[in-house]
Amino acid sequence: MINKAKIFVFDAGKIIMVISLVLWALSSFSPGNAIHKISHEYEQKISLQPEKSTELTREMKAKKLESSYAGILGKTIEPAIKPLGYDWKIGIALITSFAAREVFVGTMATLYSVEGDDGGGLLLKEKMKGAVRPDGKPVFTLAAGLSLLIFYVFAMQCMSTLVIVKKETRSWKWPIVQLVYMTGLAYLLSLLVYQLLK
Repeated sequence: MINKAKIFVFDAGKIIMVISLVLWALSSFSPGNAIHKISHEYEQKISLQPEKSTELTREMKAKKLESSYAGILGKTIEPAIKPLGYDWKIGIALITSFAAREVFVGTMATLYSVEGDDGGGLLLKEKMKGAVRPDGKPVFTLAAGLSLLIFYVFAMQCMSTLVIVKKETRSWKWPIVQLVYMTGLAYLLSLLVYQLLK
């Protein structure tokens, strides 16, 4: 058991580490100088309204994340995942977790720590609990949580499994069928669960 646990931790750990680093870069940089412009704009606002510096700093970090490469990717797929109760951050986590399911938690931690304030020291759970949509409604509701659980129960989110199926069948046909069928089924069932419970 110890050997199997070590193999899992080291194999999954490598994937999680690489994806977290890539995600950090995607979350920290933007096309052109959009992030620099946002920083400059909010530095001026903070100098004019120092009493609102905490609120403005939080708002600035959220704007930077939205205009980053990761934010652009998440916003691009958001219309497809919105009916499931997911926002663009969950969308980014869904994409990265196709490498391995375990990456979802690391991705959410990276996204929320990039956005979060430096001195707050909030746990990921608390940050996610406080996450709200632009209309003020919470992102993580019971319906959204159950929809996410159903998605992960059925979705084919393990690249290594697809590679093994390809090796065993000596064809890309079955891995592609597996990926499309299981992801499609996961999407439909998650949609059903969210729409029934919202």
